[in-house]
Amino acid sequence: MKIDEVPDRRTRERVARSILVNGPSTAAVLAERLDLTAAAVRRHLDQLVADGVVEPRDQRQAGHRGRGRPAKEFALTEHGRETKFEQRYDDLAASALRFLQETVGEQGLVAFAEKRAGFIRERFVAVAAADPTLSPAQVLARVFTEEGYAASVRELPLAGGAVGEQLCQQHCPVSHVASEFPQLCEAETAAIGEVLGTHVQRLATIAHGDGVCTTCIPNPETREKVTR
Repeated sequence: MKIDEVPDRRTRERVARSILVNGPSTAAVLAERLDLTAAAVRRHLDQLVADGVVEPRDQRQAGHRGRGRPAKEFALTEHGRETKFEQRYDDLAASALRFLQETVGEQGLVAFAEKRAGFIRERFVAVAAADPTLSPAQVLARVFTEEGYAASVRELPLAGGAVGEQLCQQHCPVSHVASEFPQLCEAETAAIGEVLGTHVQRLATIAHGDGVCTTCIPNPETREKVTR
């Protein structure tokens, strides 16, 4: 790498990190946030797009739209998240968990996984109370999204014509580590079942090579009928 390329690389990392922290952003917003010229930001964005780190999207606009084409906003791709911000920590996290397992044993690893999944128990009640219109699955989606999982909910047909909900996590910040330590996924699943007061089942996980983590969640009416 040429010496004069180093500042450009660092600036591109600043642009990418700003998008990570603040969400999809336009070139104009990035320029103001990072105190750069609009031309410089566009140049770095072009390179980040070429590298597959970010992708342009049509900007979502609320309310009345003005004249002209809406500005493009730029969002991190999955490749960008993995190569820029996650994998550099995966080896360290995996090494720490191996050390924990070797020195404390399986019980210590399980205890760690359960403690980490505590955010589900801690946030579920607060989020549900803040917005009573949300279904339990939608509450969980919001809790997981706040933790970086990019979660959503979709309807799931069940036996007998019943309808449940499926919690879908498009992103998992610990997927590379969880592939070696499934206790992390198991603890999350147990915590979901605990806050819902019913058994839930994970149908797929990113850690096992699936494209998305999915969890089947029966709706309260269905659970009531089953227990009668």
